Amino acid sequence: MSITEINTIIRRLQNELVFAQPFIDFIGEQVLLTCYILERTKTQNLLPANLWQTFRSSLIKNIRERLQAIATLYPPPPDIHCHHINAYGVPADWISAPDVDSSRIILYLHGGAYVSGSPSTHKTLCYFLSQATNSRILLIEYRLAPEYPFPAAVDDGLTAYNWLINEVKANPAKIAIAGESAGASLTMVTLAALKEAKVPLPGAAVCLSPWVDLECLGSSMETKAAVDPILKPWMLDLFAQMYLNHTNPRHPLASPLYADLSGLPPLLIQVGSSEILLDDARSLAKRAKEEDIEVELQIWDNMIHMWHFFATDLSEAREAIARIGKFIATNCP
Repeated sequence: MSITEINTIIRRLQNELVFAQPFIDFIGEQVLLTCYILERTKTQNLLPANLWQTFRSSLIKNIRERLQAIATLYPPPPDIHCHHINAYGVPADWISAPDVDSSRIILYLHGGAYVSGSPSTHKTLCYFLSQATNSRILLIEYRLAPEYPFPAAVDDGLTAYNWLINEVKANPAKIAIAGESAGASLTMVTLAALKEAKVPLPGAAVCLSPWVDLECLGSSMETKAAVDPILKPWMLDLFAQMYLNHTNPRHPLASPLYADLSGLPPLLIQVGSSEILLDDARSLAKRAKEEDIEVELQIWDNMIHMWHFFATDLSEAREAIARIGKFIATNCP
């Protein structure tokens, strides 16, 4: 039963990583909340500059270590194929399950709220995606905030796609761009930027648990807060401030809800009913329909943020990834 499996996963994270929220480390939620209050109210200058920078740097380091620790609980299968490459200066890994069609490619943009995540944290998820889609996955290590704020991540996504087209000579019709959470937002803005640059677009796009409104205005930010064990609204707001670095959150390449989405390829959106990002997914689907994009929105009962990440243990994660495989097969034949 899905709720039982979800609760088992949450307990495992709590017991083995010794913290109550997967993105909150041993220094405690109150420290993260204090950082948020200082950043949001612009009162960090009340602290000595070196102390503030040390405080924030330590916090980011620990957040990244926590995500890596979660990934360590779910190692990839031994038959994974992994090859490190450099895509016009963007570090990346080719990830594949055995015997996949090398001409079929997914450019995967990982999540992590723009401040965490890497190819090493997402290898297992990309293995399952490769297996389900009969594709190899280009999993890029885009630059993270706060060291590299907006638009660094967008630039890296564009660079990696252009590398696929120009150096790999990939057929755009056999490429899909996909990502979860912040990576889903990067998926949409990368598509919008490619269209603006008149670069041939991929055959499909997949957004998992998308965070596409950096103002965090969706009503589910409040209505789902009590049942979302992964994210809290103020946490997302803090990470958005770090990423935006004073950029308007409605910039079309920061929040794709405000981008020109016309002419983009077919889009699959998957989101859990227990996510504070539920309304982000709904709003993205609505915007896509307004622009006459072929869009499929799937709301998965009782699923939590980035449930695909737990495919090793969670049957619904494997089922959702299988549905992605069918979508890719239809749109990137």
